[in-house]
Amino acid sequence: MSTPLKIWFERDGKLLRLRLARPKANIVDAEMIAALDGALAEHVSNSGLLAVLLDAEGPHFSFGASVEEHMPENCTAMLQALHGLILRMAHSEIPIIACVGGQCLGGGLEVAMAAHMMFVADDAKLGQPEIRLGVFAPAASCLLPEKIGPARAFDLLVSGRSISAADADSWGLANDCSEDPKTAALAWFDDHIAGLSGASLRQAVSAAHGALADRLEARLKEVERQYLEDLMATHDAVEGLTAFVEKRSVKWENR
Repeated sequence: MSTPLKIWFERDGKLLRLRLARPKANIVDAEMIAALDGALAEHVSNSGLLAVLLDAEGPHFSFGASVEEHMPENCTAMLQALHGLILRMAHSEIPIIACVGGQCLGGGLEVAMAAHMMFVADDAKLGQPEIRLGVFAPAASCLLPEKIGPARAFDLLVSGRSISAADADSWGLANDCSEDPKTAALAWFDDHIAGLSGASLRQAVSAAHGALADRLEARLKEVERQYLEDLMATHDAVEGLTAFVEKRSVKWENR
């Protein structure tokens, strides 16, 4: 199977480019998570690096996490790996910029939200559909209230509906909405970041984002426990996931 992630540098080594490279779904599975986490662990501490730009091949950013890896026998390892990646991103001392187009769902949206900034294409659709499978989105349950406030976050988390790029922009989930988010993100980097001191930038990012990252880490620990110990002990959580994998109608028992 091809590598799940493309990695290269631009702007005289000041910008790390990461690209999800398994279109069209770009599923955030264990291999994709490990590749992203490994790239960030290897390169972000480089003092000459000023930012990371994360985007995706194909028309869609990501259809979400691997449902098969969320089955009871795999979900502990899957969640711990995904949450480790999200916390690494949240605690990064240089800006991570996500460029999102097409469908950006579930675990894919959680990864995008863990970035410091999000540039979205005007055709993007963003959502957390996990509840429709009988589960919930742990990282999104922590990130969305921070990004868009508790009322709007509650709507998306309990309905599983998607929102448009225009809504994401007006709600504050995205920093910019345009026809070409990659070009817009690169322009933002060139205009505002490329000429800065790397040392000063790291201090500024830590000061601006450190408290949010700390709150996320504390809350995510409890929500992960709830998912693994309480949710996965219910009949309907396993039934919803199993029905999806088996491509059949779900049979809720409300227990």
